[in-house]
Amino acid sequence: MNTFSRHRVRPAATSISVWTLAVLVACLGLHQLWAYLDVRAPHVADALLGGLVAAAATALGTVPILFARSIPQKMQDSMFGFGAGVMLAASAFSLVAPGIAAGRDLGYGPWGAGLTVGAAVLLGAAVLLLMDRTLPHEHFIKGREGIEAHRLRRTWLFVFAITLHNLPEGLAIGVGYAGNDAMRGTALATGIAIQDIPEGLVVAVALLAAGYQRAFAVALGMLSGLVEPLGAVLGAAVVGWSEPLLPWGLGFAAGAMLFVISHEIIPESHRKGHEVYATCGLMLGFVLMMLLDTALG
Repeated sequence: MNTFSRHRVRPAATSISVWTLAVLVACLGLHQLWAYLDVRAPHVADALLGGLVAAAATALGTVPILFARSIPQKMQDSMFGFGAGVMLAASAFSLVAPGIAAGRDLGYGPWGAGLTVGAAVLLGAAVLLLMDRTLPHEHFIKGREGIEAHRLRRTWLFVFAITLHNLPEGLAIGVGYAGNDAMRGTALATGIAIQDIPEGLVVAVALLAAGYQRAFAVALGMLSGLVEPLGAVLGAAVVGWSEPLLPWGLGFAAGAMLFVISHEIIPESHRKGHEVYATCGLMLGFVLMMLLDTALG
């Protein structure tokens, strides 16, 4: 092996080692957090476990990039549509409807419960919009956005963009467990984990297409899923602290997910003329999540 080849192999091996270590350290830290919460706040521990399942699904989705450089654009758009369908059904059946029911259980009338959850939906969307406007990040469609985005390395812009996308999913899982309703939380975690597999693949493909090394694209795709267990812990801890917050938390998580669906996923899936494939994926995802909610919720 000549000197040039040795220099090319060594950085790649170092990159793989560093990112593998980062993934292992993150997983170890989350395990310690689960052990701590399992004794003191079981519903938060359950939410963390649900978020970890979703994160593992995201990591699993990145693995094919180790063997194939890209996937057909039609398939990517179908995957985007599938994810949007799952999130749309989760918002309706696992968050909004239970939120209205929780409001009724608290003594609100039909209008009071509906208005409470409706206000929470708008609040969740507004918070995501504020984060989208202020947090520097890079869309795969519209390029760089947010304050001082031009000053940051592109890697961090992608990290922030993925965080904006995954945080609502984690919050939804956490809020699902917050009312001590393990079945609702399990249905949400299962549905989100299923759509996270193709989502992880698409994220890794996008990073690879942006010029990053294969090892980096896979490792960052895996790490991106760790936002979800953290969001799940946050949602379960805050909403579980007070029962009157439950309808607000369910509506807030729904609004945040609806914002991501409309602002990011659907435009991305339609931008290259594959609307039929994306729509078919959305319909399949919606029906699958509806069935999961019926069977497990």
